[in-house]
Amino acid sequence: MKSAVENLNPTRVRLTVEVPFEELKDSLDAAYKKINQQVTVKGFRKGKIPARVIDQRFGRGAVLEEAVNDALPKFYTEAVNEAELNVLGQPEVDITELKDNETLNFTAEVDVRPTIEIPDYSGIEVEVDPIEVSEEDVDKAVEELRERFASTSPVERAAEDGDVLTLDLQAKVDGEVLPDGVADGVSYTIGSGELLAGIDDAVKGVEAGGEATFTSELTGGSAAGKEAEVTVKVTQVAKRELPELDDDFAQLASEFDTLEELRADSRSRLENMKQYDQATQAQERVLEKLLELVEVPVPEKLLEDEINTRKHNLEHHQLGQMGLDLEKYLEIQGKSAEEFETETKDAAVKGIKTQFVLDELVNREKLNVSQEELTEHLMRRAASSGMSPDQFAQAVVEGNQVPMLVGEVARGKALAAVVEAATVKDTNGEVVDLSDDEEETEAGEAAEAAAEGSAEEAAEEKPAEEKNEA
Repeated sequence: MKSAVENLNPTRVRLTVEVPFEELKDSLDAAYKKINQQVTVKGFRKGKIPARVIDQRFGRGAVLEEAVNDALPKFYTEAVNEAELNVLGQPEVDITELKDNETLNFTAEVDVRPTIEIPDYSGIEVEVDPIEVSEEDVDKAVEELRERFASTSPVERAAEDGDVLTLDLQAKVDGEVLPDGVADGVSYTIGSGELLAGIDDAVKGVEAGGEATFTSELTGGSAAGKEAEVTVKVTQVAKRELPELDDDFAQLASEFDTLEELRADSRSRLENMKQYDQATQAQERVLEKLLELVEVPVPEKLLEDEINTRKHNLEHHQLGQMGLDLEKYLEIQGKSAEEFETETKDAAVKGIKTQFVLDELVNREKLNVSQEELTEHLMRRAASSGMSPDQFAQAVVEGNQVPMLVGEVARGKALAAVVEAATVKDTNGEVVDLSDDEEETEAGEAAEAAAEGSAEEAAEEKPAEEKNEA
């Protein structure tokens, strides 16, 4: 077999492959055997039909087609390996010449990873928000905790802001009660915004046993997006009562004996959260600067797949769970279809570039992933998915996704190395030290977020399925 490579552009090549006919012998034998098992010829036992009879009855062309389809993946893979190409996705194969007992020639066009030059990134400088926790921040945190320990007691008066109501609801569209438009015993706090638009104005001033009717656009269910006439009956009005902010509350709501200790703990938790946010912000901004330094060609087919993947995930998973379609989502977001297309494409380009650049750094720095690092990453991914570690690990193995997880960890380590080399200051001019045990974890999450939904992983993991386009 002889092969040659032609660079069509920085991200696509054409392989030209010439195969001597004798190298098709194994595939021809397999083709005759396969056809033997599929057909019957009078006078011959199944599986014992001579090759000449198969040629006469079914045509030599059918045998050649079966043999070529069997052999193409092997010859294509050999040509890719010989040229040391890092291919992406499926090739477009065209058989240019097939002469019985002489030769098989074909071409294969396929996307490849571009060659990337990573310049010196040690001069990257970024600015982040400082870690500042005010007394007002602590007050808000303690108040939110206080709200969680509020109690309610029924009152015999009209409903007011902040009251907790027990409601029976019925929704009609065009005068017909919806199959999923009836709910009884619903608990609702006036002002929470957790139910339908317009319900607060409808129930304020209504006593237990009273009813009100209002119109509202449904956001979910069988009539999502339609105007409905909603009848609400108030079966109970209860007043919320907050506990006193004192040492007794601290003992009730926490492991601390005094309110002062509870407030100190709240401050510490807020500082930790802001420190995490600061680290994430630093990594995102360092990544942005790194991508600005590197010229990264993006394969057109890969970009198209990435855009389609992101749209599919949004429409059929995220929006589907919320009972929304894309049109309604864009209306809520105040975006035009053109703006959505532009944003999706920009995010896809960034995701692909992030993977290319960080993978190049992984190779250049020879970064390896230990079993311990992979296990820790798997545990975090399991927690975020709502699955147990065992369930998540089983799903990863069954889906052949272990290489994908290894890649995520490796890219996280690569980004952490760039962050460590960069200069990070807060807006007060103070140098931020991010050299702790969580840096690679957070960097991995930043890199994963940037590349989220990338179609490249699927393209690399899927075996080539060549097509005869002759």
